[in-house]
Amino acid sequence: MLTFVMLTRLSPTALRSPASFEELESSVMQQIRSKCPQVEWVQNLAILGPCDYLDIFRAPDHETALEVCTIIRSFGHASTEVWSATEWDRYKELLHKLPKKP
Repeated sequence: MLTFVMLTRLSPTALRSPASFEELESSVMQQIRSKCPQVEWVQNLAILGPCDYLDIFRAPDHETALEVCTIIRSFGHASTEVWSATEWDRYKELLHKLPKKP
């Protein structure tokens, strides 16, 4: 499984009350579970800054990550950025395979 980091920014006019955040989350997650059952959620964080949420998830390939992103965007309330990520321990393994000096 590949690891992905997704930043989501909600439209300022998308939600009218605190309860609507949970309703939107429930609808989005229901769609993702239905259409992308192989996706594993690692972490969901509400964040301060230009984006509202940071999610970390695992998917079998880039196409599945794109489906997740598209489902979120299809609700018309958000823009997203998705990055592929490598866990630190795996990255260190890759470093040890590189030549010591170029």
